[in-house]
Amino acid sequence: MMTIKRISHLLALGALCAVHSAPTFAQAYPSKPVTVVVPFSPGGGTDIGARLIAQKLTAKWGQSVIVENRAGAGGLVGADLVAKAKPDGYTLLVGNVGTQAINQSLYKMPYNADTAFAPISMIAELPFVMLAGPSVTAKTPKEFVALAKAEPGKRTYASSGQGGSPHLTAEIFQGAAGVKLTHVPYKGGGPAMTDLMAGHVDILFASVLEGSGHVKAGKLKALAVSSATRSPALPDVPTLAEAGIANSESGSWIAMFAPTGTPQAIVDKIAADIKEAVAQADTKQTLIGQGATPWSTTPSELKAIIERDRVRYGKVITDRSIKVE
Repeated sequence: MMTIKRISHLLALGALCAVHSAPTFAQAYPSKPVTVVVPFSPGGGTDIGARLIAQKLTAKWGQSVIVENRAGAGGLVGADLVAKAKPDGYTLLVGNVGTQAINQSLYKMPYNADTAFAPISMIAELPFVMLAGPSVTAKTPKEFVALAKAEPGKRTYASSGQGGSPHLTAEIFQGAAGVKLTHVPYKGGGPAMTDLMAGHVDILFASVLEGSGHVKAGKLKALAVSSATRSPALPDVPTLAEAGIANSESGSWIAMFAPTGTPQAIVDKIAADIKEAVAQADTKQTLIGQGATPWSTTPSELKAIIERDRVRYGKVITDRSIKVE
């Protein structure tokens, strides 16, 4: 029979081994391919950013990082898959402001949005640009506000869908500018952009990734960007704040997450490796060329950003009585 002294010795030894095994565990990770789930169709900003980082991590780790698209229900299908995956670091999520900060205010969630994921790191900010169609005479946000105030409710704005971040950005703009616009929702950003260029709607908040090419081609006017700082892809376009519309900051971002319960040592390792990847000159150049702004964070910084955005967008959804169709 073991003595109390012997049992205490074994318990202490076990605890010591656990402490020292965490770094070793992280150093051994990954020892097999890693799947990164993107909860949207291929080709969008979230997917493009995820694939770029997957390539960098594949080179860094010497293991394949495979991007798997699982679209549906505003990102809920893919996010739910990762939320319920084994928390071992081999199934990760690249989500955005919609999946992590907006959906819980719009949908009946299949998982607990507050506890399902361990934040890892931001990858990039996806700023929005306020685009005006060819029939709009305004050249600045204030000029457009003046037009809207002269004809309340007559001026229109398109969006890629009810409750999406472009829609909520337009709602934030209306509140900050003190105007009332008529919402024209579309099933996706492509049809909204087409009708904007055709002059069927007045303005559209779209990602710089989607809009910058049309601006540079002279087909649309970029009145401002909605981010806190100017977009490197459109450096001559002012922010809404610079253009005189205060308290109007909004936009999207993409970030990586793991299922809750993933060892912290693995979470920290992935965060550090993403930071290194995002800092590389070619990564920055590629992201900026796609209309994104490179942005890495610590897990705790990412958590704080999500909490901030949940409050901000949740308030807009409640105040404006926004519901998904």
